[in-house]
Amino acid sequence: MLKASALYMVIIIALVIGILCSSLIVTAYFYRLQYQKTFRHEQLQNNVASAVNILLGGTDTSYAAPKTFSLFNQDADSVSTQRIFWGTIDIGVAKAMIQQDTIYRTFAIANTIDSSKWAAVYLDDNSRPLSLSGNTSIVGDAYLSPAGVDQAYVNNQAYTGDKRLIIGVKHNSEKTLPPLNVGRLQELQQLIQQNRKNEPGLPSTDSLINSFLLPTKIINLGKSVNTLKHIKLSGNIILFSDTALTLDSTTQLNNVIVVAQSITVNSGFHGACQLFAHDTIGVQQRCRFDYPSVLAIMRFDPASILKKGAKISLYNNVVFNGCIFTYEQQASTLPPLIHIGKKVTVKGLVYSQGYVEFQDKAEIDGSVFTDRFLYQTSFTRYENYVVNTTINEKLLSTYYLTSVLFPVTTKKKRILQWLESN
Repeated sequence: MLKASALYMVIIIALVIGILCSSLIVTAYFYRLQYQKTFRHEQLQNNVASAVNILLGGTDTSYAAPKTFSLFNQDADSVSTQRIFWGTIDIGVAKAMIQQDTIYRTFAIANTIDSSKWAAVYLDDNSRPLSLSGNTSIVGDAYLSPAGVDQAYVNNQAYTGDKRLIIGVKHNSEKTLPPLNVGRLQELQQLIQQNRKNEPGLPSTDSLINSFLLPTKIINLGKSVNTLKHIKLSGNIILFSDTALTLDSTTQLNNVIVVAQSITVNSGFHGACQLFAHDTIGVQQRCRFDYPSVLAIMRFDPASILKKGAKISLYNNVVFNGCIFTYEQQASTLPPLIHIGKKVTVKGLVYSQGYVEFQDKAEIDGSVFTDRFLYQTSFTRYENYVVNTTINEKLLSTYYLTSVLFPVTTKKKRILQWLESN
């Protein structure tokens, strides 16, 4: 007969074996869950990448409203896409959903540069030569009047730059600038003239961040003159003012759109934003605008165009990354002016339907499209003169993207900047 203790041993062994088997079953179960989770995450990543590519390949209007659909005709494998008009660029919103899991990406969209249209300088054919004086350098292709380019002696300064004058290929320009994109101009007009009477004013908090996954937050400052101080605004926010608005150096703006009658940016400001004004924009000394920022004067009302000339001024030691442009629906008797001050660096594109004025040691790393250049001393005003200025399209990044608004882009869209993801 077996001893009674042997029965206990059998029970203990069976218990150990049971525990081991249970552990293996539980381990296999959790391994399967983790495998399914990893597989689902990889599938979500692939699906949201497909949604991003769909947005990049679609037309400007086909995804204006959110659109949800299945990639492979299965309800468990769906994506959502939307393109949001955002000033001169677009914002893409891509989501991928499987069961209860969702991942998303928001990103800025811009267009690639058409190298056949890009140039360091595009100056209207106004039957006058471009005159260079002082230590001036123009590197890149140039579209000029058939009168060409000459050296000049201005303000006791002779030309001391490269003997080739234009370090690039010279082409004949047309009588007018290549036009801005009509469709984008119409969207900008709707933005600037939209009804915002019932929108609230500034929030009581010192910080407001609004995701592009949420509806646009509109802030209306009305007709009172305001100075923004000690506040941070970021994301899907549009700020309107019917009169003068000042941005203090303590204001932080990130991807925000500002629309006002006139805008002043105080010394020391640092941010990335799109500023649209009707009359003037003044950027004081030592400000820095990160890419992709915009300074723009846009005038669609013919009656108001005749009252006052438009002007964008960048004063000394400003660094600006993005595009600066003026647009008037009807030509005025006082052409708009873009003033580039001393030691100002602009990395991007300058487009003026009037004058561009440079002061000493101004630098454009990119391109300038203008009707006229202007150089002004204490006593004399010179048209089509560039003095002590550098315009070098080669210093601009080969990966530079810009708005479809400008006449230098292809139809290819690329991701300009990743904004939000999970």
